[in-house]
Amino acid sequence: MTVKEICSKAKENASFVALASTEEKNKMLALAAGAILKAENEILQANSADVAACERPPHFTDRLMLNRARLEEMADGLKKLIDLPDPVGETVEEWVNDSGLNIKKVRVPLGVIGIIYEARPNVTADAAGLCIKSGNAVVLRGSGEAYRSNKAVVEAIKASLKANGYNPEFIQLVDDTSRAGAETLMQCRESVDVLIPRGSAALIRAVVEKSTVPVIETGAGNCHAYIEKNADIEKALPIILNGKLQRPSVCNALESLVIDEAVAGNFLPVVLGALKDAGVQVVGCEKARRICPFVGVASDEDYFTEFLSLKISVKVVSGLREACEHINRHSTKHSEVIITESKEAADYFTSHIDSAAVYVNASTRFTDGFQFGFGAEMGISTQKLHARGPLGLKQLTSEKYVICGNGQIRK
Repeated sequence: MTVKEICSKAKENASFVALASTEEKNKMLALAAGAILKAENEILQANSADVAACERPPHFTDRLMLNRARLEEMADGLKKLIDLPDPVGETVEEWVNDSGLNIKKVRVPLGVIGIIYEARPNVTADAAGLCIKSGNAVVLRGSGEAYRSNKAVVEAIKASLKANGYNPEFIQLVDDTSRAGAETLMQCRESVDVLIPRGSAALIRAVVEKSTVPVIETGAGNCHAYIEKNADIEKALPIILNGKLQRPSVCNALESLVIDEAVAGNFLPVVLGALKDAGVQVVGCEKARRICPFVGVASDEDYFTEFLSLKISVKVVSGLREACEHINRHSTKHSEVIITESKEAADYFTSHIDSAAVYVNASTRFTDGFQFGFGAEMGISTQKLHARGPLGLKQLTSEKYVICGNGQIRK
């Protein structure tokens, strides 16, 4: 089938999942979780072929690779969705107007969600599960590097649904992984209601610029940590190390360290020394380099860069105001953290930083749908319209008004 035909097929079958009961959707989620584990050999074999053929950088390969533990995480994410409230049909607001009309604002599915993403076969399962629970059809378009893996996951889920009497055709996988195929999906406004890109800054920019389908923009993650002058070094060090080292290739990993000059002399040798010992390349400003001579020279471009690797930039600032100005200028509006024991400084930071997630004394690695209690996520939205932050179930719904009267007419 062509990309347009695939999108049309998803739309034709969207009503099945949109009208499914909560019980039916939960049964489908349980089947999908079981299918991934039962098809472990087939999925891992397909993934091994993808990894072997991949010629991209190490951080890309890390996102692409599956193993038993990651399959279990995928299945667990689907199971967690079962326990979450069904957003469809929820009454958001209700009132009676001056004419005696009962007006309800209720949640409804978005319709057909298209998702364009790179590597990360786990996104395939997450997206399918989120769309099942939120009542949406889904068109999945992964990158060519992950096509075998994505196909194996989708085939396992759809086969299990079909074998148990459910129509699986609201889930569609685009087999055309060319740039032209992606651009066709971006133009399928007649069939696709919303498009969500997940991947590199270049991919996201291309989708935003070329799509005629409404886009929920998920941004890159140039995430910052600011060590304020009232910070506790014993609290700061594990937050910085966790943010940078736990998984450097993901969007909520720490990419830049900002520190108050009042404590830089004492803190930087400890923090940057620990990062250096862990294999992290550190580049920074002249003040940072004078304190720690092993720090390389940071260009202005470095402060704008999402490294996705064992590299970090550091900037010494005069205080809270300069820190916020520096972060707001260079950030991708994803996740930032202040480390401080001052409530006043924390309040200033959280009110002045313009990002989707703003932390006080906690790792940026928590910006994640699983960690927020959403069960899974479709991505991290860094835009301001419709939804911002992790895209969970409620963020994948729209609203409609249901108005009940008793013969009223407008005068």
